Amino acid sequence: MNNFMQGYRWRILSLLFFITTVNYIDRQVVSFTIIDEDFQRDIMNIPDGTPITEQDQIQYDRVKGWIDSAFKVAYAIGFVVTGWFIDRVGTRKGFASAITLWNIAAIGTGFAGSISSLLSMRFILGLGEAGNFPSSIKSVAEWFPKKERAFATGIFNAGTNVGVILCALFVPWLIIHTGWQSSFIITGAIGFILLVFWLKVYKKPENHTKISAEELEHIHSDQEEASSATGSKISWGKLFRYKQTWAFALGKFFTDCVWTLFLFWLPSFFNENQTLEQNLDLKSIGLPFIIIYLVSDVGSIFYGWLSSKFIQMGWSINKARKFTMLICGLTVLPIFFASLTTSLITAIVLLSIATAAHQGFSANLYSIASDMFPKRAVASVVGIGGLFGAVSGALLTASTGYIISFAGYLPVFMYASIAYLIALAVIHVLVPKLEIAKLN
Repeated sequence: MNNFMQGYRWRILSLLFFITTVNYIDRQVVSFTIIDEDFQRDIMNIPDGTPITEQDQIQYDRVKGWIDSAFKVAYAIGFVVTGWFIDRVGTRKGFASAITLWNIAAIGTGFAGSISSLLSMRFILGLGEAGNFPSSIKSVAEWFPKKERAFATGIFNAGTNVGVILCALFVPWLIIHTGWQSSFIITGAIGFILLVFWLKVYKKPENHTKISAEELEHIHSDQEEASSATGSKISWGKLFRYKQTWAFALGKFFTDCVWTLFLFWLPSFFNENQTLEQNLDLKSIGLPFIIIYLVSDVGSIFYGWLSSKFIQMGWSINKARKFTMLICGLTVLPIFFASLTTSLITAIVLLSIATAAHQGFSANLYSIASDMFPKRAVASVVGIGGLFGAVSGALLTASTGYIISFAGYLPVFMYASIAYLIALAVIHVLVPKLEIAKLN
């Protein structure tokens, strides 16, 4: 099957895209809700009519860090379990379990009435949502040959941006007109619809009745994969012996926290950053987020396509992936200026470019996991990387509230500028040729 984007595998990819979109809707709702005054009063137990003092606001900035840290800590713990679980029970059952758990927690957040109950729901949400990327990357490894994986990953990974865009379009309206509680309940319920589709549609290619023999041959065209796709399961402990595991995990550690910063703190950045000449509220914040994450979507797909195009041109996988990641890393460098400029438009432009580059870097980083490991170990490796990324995200998110109280947004934006080049340098030192791990 030589025609571009024809075949059943692209239907599977479309489903992964929509599930990832809902995954990010459920996690992103809170970043818009936290700038709602009614939400702040309910969670902080501040009575209506009582002025919110400067001390209340300082404490609330710290609580915002706790909110996302609760999610990220659970996200890290979830990765310890989900990658291992998915590799053992299979992608279909493993992903279905994760989708069920995170949507229950998403709906439950709408009934939170205190800091402790909110943190509990965010914790459970993190446990469930940890299953999305190990499942999706493993699905791509099962359904796509290596030369198509970065592009396929870029497409489903674009669902993260669509999720943020949909939140920016609809969540502020829901909060203003129906209250902050409904924003969690309505968005959380959508995921159960996709769960039905997942259970109905997904099987491994070799077990699927709707795939042609020609497409199946195309999927299994990687000879080195064909010889290593079967065999005994590999434990996490053994995976840590391989430098390939550390290359992927440290790449996630240095960069995932920046994406966390963008996702969780940007509404607050636009709402309260005194450097900007104009601050945004729930009525005006939607358009900038639509612009930023539309551009980010383009970056996810473009940079995924770019490395796949390089491979089709005859470049080695190693050169194609790393050169694309280098372009992304260089593109992010100016992001620190977004915390210094007074121009809202300049900040939006810089953030758009940086988030697009992050998504391109991420698509290629995920792809090197399936480049270096056989399909039977991919979900576990992605789980390990997700653990490292979630830990760094929890650390940065928890500290950001304190950092901005004393020094503003510049320190965290300065780290964001150099994070991707640091990650790429570490990856290149550990795996200079992206060598395939020789698993016993």
